[in-house]
Amino acid sequence: MSMNRSIQYKNEQTKSNKWVADLGNGYYKNPILYADYSDPDVIRVGSDFYMVASTFTYLPGLPLLHSKDLVNWKVVNYIVPRLPYKDYDLPAHGRGIWAPSIRYHDNKFWVYFSMPDEGIFMSNTEDPFGEWSPLVCVKEVKGWIDPCPLWDDDGNAYLVHAFANSRCGIKSILQVCKMSPDGTRLLDEGKYVFDGRVNHPTIEGPKFYKRNGYYYIFAPAGGVRTGWQTVLRSKNVYGPYEDRIVLHQGSTDINGPHQGGLVELESGESWFIHFQDRDEYGRIIHLQPVKWENDWPIMGENINEKGIGEPVKMYKKPDVGGNFPIVTPDTSDDFDDDKLGLQWQWQANPKKEWYSLTENPGKLRMFNTNKPHENRYLWNIPNVLTQLFQSPAFTATVKVELTAKEKGDTAGLGIIGVDYSYICIAFNEGNYKILQVAGHVKDEIVTEVKVEEKDYPYNSVYLQVCLNETGYYYFSYSFDGRQFTKLGHTFKAKKGHWVGAKIGLFCVNQVNCDSNGYADFDDFIVE
Repeated sequence: MSMNRSIQYKNEQTKSNKWVADLGNGYYKNPILYADYSDPDVIRVGSDFYMVASTFTYLPGLPLLHSKDLVNWKVVNYIVPRLPYKDYDLPAHGRGIWAPSIRYHDNKFWVYFSMPDEGIFMSNTEDPFGEWSPLVCVKEVKGWIDPCPLWDDDGNAYLVHAFANSRCGIKSILQVCKMSPDGTRLLDEGKYVFDGRVNHPTIEGPKFYKRNGYYYIFAPAGGVRTGWQTVLRSKNVYGPYEDRIVLHQGSTDINGPHQGGLVELESGESWFIHFQDRDEYGRIIHLQPVKWENDWPIMGENINEKGIGEPVKMYKKPDVGGNFPIVTPDTSDDFDDDKLGLQWQWQANPKKEWYSLTENPGKLRMFNTNKPHENRYLWNIPNVLTQLFQSPAFTATVKVELTAKEKGDTAGLGIIGVDYSYICIAFNEGNYKILQVAGHVKDEIVTEVKVEEKDYPYNSVYLQVCLNETGYYYFSYSFDGRQFTKLGHTFKAKKGHWVGAKIGLFCVNQVNCDSNGYADFDDFIVE
């Protein structure tokens, strides 16, 4: 593949209610992505930028985002179609794909990530827009997390990682292992290179670089919501490492600021992408300018006397040698294509029998595949089709036609987190009803209660959810898609396990009947 491959995006009309970071005047505002792309890492290859992020139990997993200017991003692929463990055939909230890193080496793209209960994994490719290699288990181990490789100038290869206390009883320590040059296995059990328990507690998410003869490890510490960005440097890959805090919240309202990646431009500029935890909105993405002084990076602006930067809210766009169109994320879907859009992910390993885009062309047909012995609550259903919030406020509307076969056949639209709610059309004793249901998850126990129920004369309905900038939402329904009637209570969106809240579509039998019912979804519109 040529690294000069041209990327053509639809020339979308930017709507005022979509979050657009590019101000159109040579400046941008943070966040650059108002969406839950947790634990980002970024590289530049030629004039193209690529970003990866955690996806945990949502699949296909490990999105690849592409940009030409570091501000306008688009999901262009998923690196992991499904996870090779039966555990992920059902939702395994909080597990799965953690903290990936991406590198370009030997004319290939490489991505490393951890699954905290299974080990460290790698996939690579020559064409990032095409199919990636099957996963390679670089190290079968429990509790080694956040891996990042480094291929050194002398041909040796290394991998730095952190530890998950919940899995192995170790935290706040970073370790470097020697790795085979082909990137497929670790050659030793590693050496501790930094102990952050005193000054940098909960140090994690390390990213490995070499610059001007120094080895650098960029790693956040202090916790996701209240921490800071630490940089370590040494002339030796195993240390000892000097440490310095280079970015903190300071006087801003950008808490964290947490884990991310450094990228250097052809123009000589340096930039740092990181996330900020925004509760129900997830871990949204910010972009900071970086300057170098005495071989130390200084991030953001408003530097105090100790050289610690603060996040910027607005800044001049990166000098990438040109101007590129404003890109808005894909959210709406008319389901006219023969495959799902890249904005969609399932709550578990996807299966072909869950849906069809060809049985009723122009519509998404979702099948009721849950069996009587399976948990019917939304949090535990694998075939829930989800997508991220992409702005602080939105209205999502979808047309649903339910073809019921048994009592309890149900199809709907929800906002999913540890507290969740949904609106649905349900079949019961020959009649249709519109319901709002609320769910709650505590200590892995799920409960659901009916909030409101109304008789409904048809099997087709428009369902709608409206979320405001404080994270509160309510549901409505309509006969014709024009006049909507509010149903039930207003709820506060809540984050899930390590993720923000998500929009979800589903088809299920609510009374544990073995049913062949299905639902057709059409005109999913986010405004």
